[in-house]
Amino acid sequence: MSSAYLLVSHGSRDPRPAIAMQQLALLVAEKLHLTQKLVGTGYLELAAEPLHQQIKSFAQTAIAVGCRHLKIVPLFLLPGVHVMTDIPHEVAQAQQALSQDILIELQPYLGIHQGLQTFLQKQIASIKAEAWILLSHGSRRPGSQQPVETMAANIGAVAAYWSVAPSLESRVEELVAAGYREIAILPYFLFSGGITDAIAQAINELKLQFPGVSLYLAAPLGVSGELAELIGDLIYT
Repeated sequence: MSSAYLLVSHGSRDPRPAIAMQQLALLVAEKLHLTQKLVGTGYLELAAEPLHQQIKSFAQTAIAVGCRHLKIVPLFLLPGVHVMTDIPHEVAQAQQALSQDILIELQPYLGIHQGLQTFLQKQIASIKAEAWILLSHGSRRPGSQQPVETMAANIGAVAAYWSVAPSLESRVEELVAAGYREIAILPYFLFSGGITDAIAQAINELKLQFPGVSLYLAAPLGVSGELAELIGDLIYT
């Protein structure tokens, strides 16, 4: 049974994440030896159409070229409400609309892939620092922070969150009080965008607050062949 694949991210008003998604979809298509038409992108929020309609439209294109199986790959790093509730609901709506024309299968979310730890460790190795902060968006859903806490512990960092406690500022204050003077922040986000810009601004303000401390900001995951490989693994899970 031939398959098509739809990579789903949160969506943003900033154009950079959408550009990155398109680039990543091309890399995934190359890794899977597929035509570009069989690997698409979808967005849960801030898109012209709701996700279930995007899934339906992409599925109809896939059906037209002979596909009878569509895999939805959530490119999310935390098991928050979007992963656990919103996306499954949108997939169910799309499947109902398409009936038996195509089978839609929801794959595991990106953040569950164990290869992300190696990915992050490589980023850490590229910057000299005495202490590391793994900065995630955060979620108020019970238990959703645990994967970040575990990841931070595994790579020798402490966890902080942009939207919930403990915050970036509080973590920096703790590390400075503990005597660290070289602190690096690893943003646990897919791509550059509005939030990573805000993080950079927050770090600039912290540099003024702690003039004797060197604060470094690493890049988010970004578009790479290695990330495309991880997504390919999820597809075949």
